[in-house]
Amino acid sequence: MLKRLTLLALLSIATPLPAEDAKSFDAAAAFGARPSVSGMTLSPDGQSVAYLAPTEGQGSVAYTLSLTKGASPKVALRATGKPERLRSCAWASNERLVCTASALIKDPQLGFLPVTRVVAANADGSNFQLLSRRDSFYTHGMQLGGGYVIDYLPEETGAVLMTRVYLPDDKMGSHLGSSSRGLGVDWIDTRNLTVRQVEPPREAAAEYISDGRGTVRIMAVRQAVGTGTSMYQVKGIVEFLYRKAGSRDWQHLSDYNLVDETGFNPYAVDPDLNVAYGFKKKDGRLALYSVTLDGSLREELVYANPDVDVSDLLTIGRRHHVVGVNYITDVRRSEYFAPPIMQLHASLAKALPQQPLLRIVDSSGDESTMLIFAGSDSDPGVYYIFDRKTHQLQTFLVIRGALEGVKLANVRSITYPAADGVMIPAYLTLPPGAESAKGLPAIVLPHGGPSARDAWGFDWLAQFYALSGYAVLQPNFRGSSGYGDAWFEKNGFKSWELAIGDVLAGGRWLVSQGIADPARLGIVGWSYGGYAALQSAVVDPAVFKAVVAIAPVTDLVALKEQYRHWTNYQLASDFIGEGPHLREGSPADHADRIKVPVLLFHGGFDANVSIEESRVMCSRLTAAGGRCELVTWDDLDHQLDDSGARTQMLRRSNEFLRTAFGMTH
Repeated sequence: MLKRLTLLALLSIATPLPAEDAKSFDAAAAFGARPSVSGMTLSPDGQSVAYLAPTEGQGSVAYTLSLTKGASPKVALRATGKPERLRSCAWASNERLVCTASALIKDPQLGFLPVTRVVAANADGSNFQLLSRRDSFYTHGMQLGGGYVIDYLPEETGAVLMTRVYLPDDKMGSHLGSSSRGLGVDWIDTRNLTVRQVEPPREAAAEYISDGRGTVRIMAVRQAVGTGTSMYQVKGIVEFLYRKAGSRDWQHLSDYNLVDETGFNPYAVDPDLNVAYGFKKKDGRLALYSVTLDGSLREELVYANPDVDVSDLLTIGRRHHVVGVNYITDVRRSEYFAPPIMQLHASLAKALPQQPLLRIVDSSGDESTMLIFAGSDSDPGVYYIFDRKTHQLQTFLVIRGALEGVKLANVRSITYPAADGVMIPAYLTLPPGAESAKGLPAIVLPHGGPSARDAWGFDWLAQFYALSGYAVLQPNFRGSSGYGDAWFEKNGFKSWELAIGDVLAGGRWLVSQGIADPARLGIVGWSYGGYAALQSAVVDPAVFKAVVAIAPVTDLVALKEQYRHWTNYQLASDFIGEGPHLREGSPADHADRIKVPVLLFHGGFDANVSIEESRVMCSRLTAAGGRCELVTWDDLDHQLDDSGARTQMLRRSNEFLRTAFGMTH
């Protein structure tokens, strides 16, 4: 197996440094650094890869690299991050990439507007083309979404099927004017922008699914109040329509509720079996079903887990045929239905026993060459190239070059009792090489969401704090997703008392087990996790001795109001809810109850949670005689996706916690 390569070494712009000793190693910079490689994909012939690499600030570069020995990366696309950012790329042919870019634009009246566009370029950056429809002076409305590719058409070099957003254009005296509105599907030659309409734009259309062979078989239609320019509130119900093989007529497939996830939600079509694969609840948990698309709508359970939701559909190849599912119990697991892929996965697991988090990322058109990702709790991950004909597995690129050679901590799956005796699943990370798990400074690190969960594996936040000497507990409190309806309750906002109670119980458990020194126990959270950190200090000021909240929700009423002028306001309002819990569960309304120092971080371009929530929180804490510090960045969004900012955040939060805990060294 080849030596693990970092991106810097591959680009020949730096030579590997000698191993740094513990005193000179800058942990904040190493863990704060954005991943050195992300979003890697394999060309149809299996001879090249494309991937994203970070540049200054939030910028990034899309590189292509031939797998021929001695080849150097080529720049295909570049984004500065001010404001455009590259999100993902895929191969339309052996020479051509299709990439999605995004940006946040600040409007004086509407606030932040998230914009996406789909573009194409050759592997060397030449022949750049915009695939999304162009806006003009005559366009009515604003095109935010730029569409997405639904079929890469393996048999048609350089052409794709993609959705595109149509808006009316009243250019007078010209045949270019159009009254079309909505989401349609076009066949596009990415090289010269030849376009052929496949599905006419429909105002209520939200999604289309192809069979991987160039035929659109499923369409999602939103239900909304009003039509045309008065369509201002999207309901929670999506109707899925399908076509029989060879037919152009749409028929009803299912109704899916976005709020409670009931109903059949299709994800893929298998044209050989003539079925749609999708998720539907069984006994309150998401399971994989197939539905026959022949008019009978015969439904068959494909896979269900009795304890957790089925989380992902596994596909392979240029046609994305379904081969299995993922689900997470204590660790992420895969269940394969295709015997060859099942055998391949088993063989790879034997070859890489120290990296149990395995997945097939991509494959060549004939599936003879595969791109593999493997990692673990103490390994951020490596990309491998696997040749199925020769059975050779070649180490390719590491995900986080800044952490190569650094001993990271192992993560244990544990449970602890909540106040009502229910056992809460969680992950415990101790400092690497810790001889004793007794009397440590400790952190409870609740996840964001709240419709999310933590999973076993590498976590840069938890690993940084563990390497800095803290025990770290990550609870999957009630209100987390992935465990079914009963665990999700009403969600972490409506059922905030239960969720926050479980988080507090995690802190008390660390103390009861002797793991945490009660005088050196803090709580750190991002987004909903930041909300949980602050609200925990409101409910019981005695448990945690310091609070660090990153981009936190602090006012549930203000959070609802962010959606006021958007079509999904009613959905957001229903999710957050109405009633006394809005004020009772808003930490900004109870700042006087927080008796410990608070450190807040927030980006000024945060469209998820307004920076005003942190400003109000800090001002009210100060007015109530509390201690609060707010660190902001004018141009960063909710993810703070900037290596310098993340480094600053990690360094300052560690200093803050150590000072609060009375740790002088």
